[in-house]
Amino acid sequence: MERPSPKVRRPFCILPPMRTTLHLPALLQKPRPLRVGLTGGIGSGKSTVAQAFGVLGIPLYSADLASRKLMNEDPEVIASIQKAFGPKTYEGGSLNRAYLASIVFKDKEKLALLNSLVHPATIRDGEQWMKAQKGPYAIKESSLIFEAGMQPQFDLVIGVSAPVVVRIQRVMQRDKVTAESVRERMGNQIQENIKMLLCDIVIQNDDQHPVIPQVLEVHQLLSGQS
Repeated sequence: MERPSPKVRRPFCILPPMRTTLHLPALLQKPRPLRVGLTGGIGSGKSTVAQAFGVLGIPLYSADLASRKLMNEDPEVIASIQKAFGPKTYEGGSLNRAYLASIVFKDKEKLALLNSLVHPATIRDGEQWMKAQKGPYAIKESSLIFEAGMQPQFDLVIGVSAPVVVRIQRVMQRDKVTAESVRERMGNQIQENIKMLLCDIVIQNDDQHPVIPQVLEVHQLLSGQS
C-alpha cells in the first residue's frame, strides 16, 4: 500500500496500528530538541512505551514520578497539602498516599484541589528539565497533559491507546485493586477516544499489535530519518 503524503492532515502510517496527523516538513524545521508530550489513560501502558523510547537514548521525564518526589520533598507543596487535607496526609515525614487517595479519588472537587496544588510545581520542574536536554527530541510523560492544560508546552503529543477492558485488567493486576476502583479513577480523566483525537500521534498498546515497531517508526519520524 502506498504511504499517503505527510502534508495531508489525516492519519498516515507504515504500520497499521500507529496513526499521525503531523505536518512533518514544518515540524522538522523547529528548533531541537523537539518538546514531545507522551500521554494516555490509566492502564494504557504509556510507561512501557516511554521505556522503549528510553532504550533508544531519548531523554525521559515522568511527571508522575516528579510529582511524587515534589509531594515528599518540596516544602511549599507539603505545606499546602497539609493545610488542605490535614496533618494525616504525612506520617513520619512521608506522604501517606493511601490516606490521600482515599480522599481525592472519590471526590472530583478534592482531586481538582490536589492537582491545583501539585501541578504548577510539576510543570515548573518539567520546564526546567526540558530546557537542559539535547538531541533530536525529549519526552515528558504525563497522564494529564490535556486535563492540566499542558499541551501548549509541546511541539507534539503522542498518545498511547488500549481498550478499556485491557486497561482495567492491567491496573487491577498492578495495583491489586477492584475493577470498580479502576473505573472511578478512569472517571477523573478525559475519555480515551477524545484524548486520542487530541494527540498528534497515537500508538496502539492493545496486546495485539507489537509496540516496539511503532516506537521505532515514531523515532525515525521525529529524528528526521523518515
